[in-house]
Amino acid sequence: MIETLLILIVTALSCSLLGVFLILRKLSMLTDAISHSVLLGIVLGFFITGDLSSPLLIVGASLMGVFTVFLVETIGKSKLSKYDDAIGMVFPFLFSLAVILISKYFRNVHLDTDVVLLGELLFSSLAKVNILGFHLAKSLVEGLIILALVLAFIGIFYKGLKISTFDPNFAKVVGLPTGIIFYMLMVLTSLTAVVSFNSLGAILVISCFIGPAAIALLISKSLLNALVLSALIASLNSSLAFFLGMYLNVSISGMVSFFNLFLYFVILLIKKYIVTSKRKGINYGKTTH
Repeated sequence: MIETLLILIVTALSCSLLGVFLILRKLSMLTDAISHSVLLGIVLGFFITGDLSSPLLIVGASLMGVFTVFLVETIGKSKLSKYDDAIGMVFPFLFSLAVILISKYFRNVHLDTDVVLLGELLFSSLAKVNILGFHLAKSLVEGLIILALVLAFIGIFYKGLKISTFDPNFAKVVGLPTGIIFYMLMVLTSLTAVVSFNSLGAILVISCFIGPAAIALLISKSLLNALVLSALIASLNSSLAFFLGMYLNVSISGMVSFFNLFLYFVILLIKKYIVTSKRKGINYGKTTH
């Protein structure tokens, strides 16, 4: 049970940290495209290896996520279609192709589209790996590796990420490799989405990318504060959702998404009330003078 909770928290941390940059770069819906299209990468990887436990499936899924970003960027920049329209065209096409291939060639293989979409957190701790004599959940090890990569990426490229996120034109002028930074961000997003399949599924993982980050950005005035708050909110929401989901015997993944959305609306309403109160106070002060 503790191992399952750790898998959820580690997954949520990786998603939330990347989510801050995705929201600031106005790429929120791109996570939707990536989280769906990587299924095709898994299917194609299985075509080659014939082994669902092969690490090549993760590689194939991640490359498909980057390919999705490339397609969306290419179509969006061609001026033949809007950016949002490009997302709406690309990921349903790639996802539906994956579903067709599964239904045609892998009916007797454990490539369950429902599990991929909705996830099954309680099963994620069953597969074990032996590390220095310790039997640890495979999903936990993978999640810790991804979290380490995310933290290393943010730590090493923090300045470049900050400048290219808030002022991409200035970043190009000073010679920052904005293209490399962008695609590294997309690769990590794809990897995180793939690893999150076992715990949250393709649909609900979007909530972990966007929910905590959006909440943090509502109440933060600096990038560093937003990253720290996003991580804290992701950990707290995941823990509360896990125990409440277990107590009520309902979907833990669904409960995580509900907590993220509920807290976002609560913070949004509080912030709106504070802003409205301040404006009324200013107007009242003007009339009295």
